[in-house]
Amino acid sequence: MKKYDVAAYIWPAYSREEIAKIFWPMGIGEWETVMKNKPKFEGHEQPRYPLWGYVNEADPYVMEMQIEAAYDHGVNVFIYDWYWYDRRPYLEGCLNNGYLKARNNNKVKFYLMWANHDVNLGWDKRNADDAFTNQNSPILWNGGVDSAEFKKICRRLIDNYFSQPSYYKIDGKPVFMLYDLDVLVTGFGGLKETKEAFDWFREEVVKAGFEGLELQTTMRSLRDYNATCVAGDSIGTPREVIDAIGFNSLTHYQFCHFANVKNDYNNIVSEALTEWNKIISDYDIPYYPHVSVGWDTNPRANVLIEHITTNNTPQNFEKALLLAKEFSDKHNKTPLITINSWNEWTETSYLQPCTKYGYGYLEAVKKVFGGGNV
Repeated sequence: MKKYDVAAYIWPAYSREEIAKIFWPMGIGEWETVMKNKPKFEGHEQPRYPLWGYVNEADPYVMEMQIEAAYDHGVNVFIYDWYWYDRRPYLEGCLNNGYLKARNNNKVKFYLMWANHDVNLGWDKRNADDAFTNQNSPILWNGGVDSAEFKKICRRLIDNYFSQPSYYKIDGKPVFMLYDLDVLVTGFGGLKETKEAFDWFREEVVKAGFEGLELQTTMRSLRDYNATCVAGDSIGTPREVIDAIGFNSLTHYQFCHFANVKNDYNNIVSEALTEWNKIISDYDIPYYPHVSVGWDTNPRANVLIEHITTNNTPQNFEKALLLAKEFSDKHNKTPLITINSWNEWTETSYLQPCTKYGYGYLEAVKKVFGGGNV
């Protein structure tokens, strides 16, 4: 059976880190939000309870268990959401103390997605309603950085992560994903400055002994970017920005970035397939198909958030995976598929087993792509 690289995003907030108490004072990370979740209306499929319990994912023994489950069901890559705010990393415990100290991490590779978005009150349920209902909700942390700060980030990436034996590479090049192009270019002060920064990054990666850098970005809908940077530059179309910086490949992070997620899951998947085909007709670099499990952010808010995906059963998720597999076979040399996500419980888009579906979502992955021993 052909082997696929099935990569699931990890939201690293389900751990006991002191730094996380600003949003989750109980000291158990965002499990606090999951634990306190309640349904908002009759028939609302909330709360969702983790079958494994409220485990500490910064514990290497916990991660060893999770790695085995992922590997057995065909998930062989984790994409860690990685953060840098106020000149320091944020929420690295799950990766540094959990995954990297797990004795079996050779079974599931990893790479990083720099989640360089701004942070408002959306992670703090005590104050989150303002973030969901008020577009002018205060920004706590800015995701943008200048060139000097970026060089510190790059050194940390190369020295601490790219050098790890289990870091995921394509053609010998460590894969590094970027989340928000608007914030990126605004932080550097313009597209020219952004390109220069990433040219320097590539040179440093080669100096460190790698074949190069596989620079990847998460797509939004195929629209024009209208952001204006510090230097007064209009960023332009996604194609212009991606070409100028020199990205090597594309994927998505979530269906909600381009589809109407207040919908039946099968209709959303149909929108996704249309979007995939648009992308490959518009770009000359690979697009790795993305499948999300679902969408419902109501656990994070007290008010009702009406954008809720329905009918996202394991059976329908399996159908979406089959479409991604077919797309990959037809268009890509590297058989990479991305999934949202391993553990986004508060966005209701997770592969981990729950009391509602058991191991259903993981079994769907295994049926389509095979388990680790296949």
